[in-house]
Amino acid sequence: MVAKYFNPYTDFGFKKLFGEEGSKDLLIDFLNQLLPIHHQIQQLAFKNPENLADTISERKAIFDIYCESKTGDKFIVEMQKAKIKYFKDRALFYSTFPIREQSEKGDWNFHLLPIYFIAILDFEYDEHTTSKFRRDVCLKDQDGDIFFDKLNFKFLQMPLFNKQENELVTHFDKWLYFLKNLENFDHIPAILNEPIFQKGFEIAEISHLNVEQYEQYKKSLVQYLEVKNVFDTAFQEGERVGIEKGIEKGIEKVAKALKEQNIAIEIIAESTGLSYEAIKEI
Repeated sequence: MVAKYFNPYTDFGFKKLFGEEGSKDLLIDFLNQLLPIHHQIQQLAFKNPENLADTISERKAIFDIYCESKTGDKFIVEMQKAKIKYFKDRALFYSTFPIREQSEKGDWNFHLLPIYFIAILDFEYDEHTTSKFRRDVCLKDQDGDIFFDKLNFKFLQMPLFNKQENELVTHFDKWLYFLKNLENFDHIPAILNEPIFQKGFEIAEISHLNVEQYEQYKKSLVQYLEVKNVFDTAFQEGERVGIEKGIEKGIEKVAKALKEQNIAIEIIAESTGLSYEAIKEI
């Protein structure tokens, strides 16, 4: 059956839903489900993430949406489409960009505005611990008291969200259900028949894309499926030969398989965490 709505985990789909001026109200509504009351967003402005990186390789692997609230609070919204090496390291590294950007020339007192790194993951990154669908992380001391509340990480492992329509309670539940099942819907479920979701469905309807957008989506979908399928196979093999060694070996096989399929090197680097040099040597 031909899908009626696009896959929101593709680069094209995610940015179409959350990364355009015309859909800012969707992003604000979604983020406000994750943010504390004192940081609820009234307005936001998109920034060009390419201006934040120091090198070409960093620009190729930059986060999807970088925005700030009306009060100047900074937010990173990151979508990961497949397992990558050193995911937590990558999240921490990306959070340094809006930190460094706040530095001022001359006499500066080092006052920083809050930063949120929000990752919507269509994979599980918890291999060795009890898996949690949602994990909110901030810097705490040895007694569990918050030491610094201006750097916050929020990770959503979407494969662990398994609520069905009759189990949805909160508005946040509805957002998660919408994102996880969007590509499989053939109509708007009654429980999502609200203005904000109606707009999301309208944006996501493939028949509403023009010819150029449709071609971009098809290309984005192919890249998503190729990377995801190769990774799934590699990590299944990794479980058989040992997690750590298997993952490392699996990542190299992923890069090799993607190269053989003529996937762009920057996409391979972003998906695997490998450097351009390492990919060229494979």
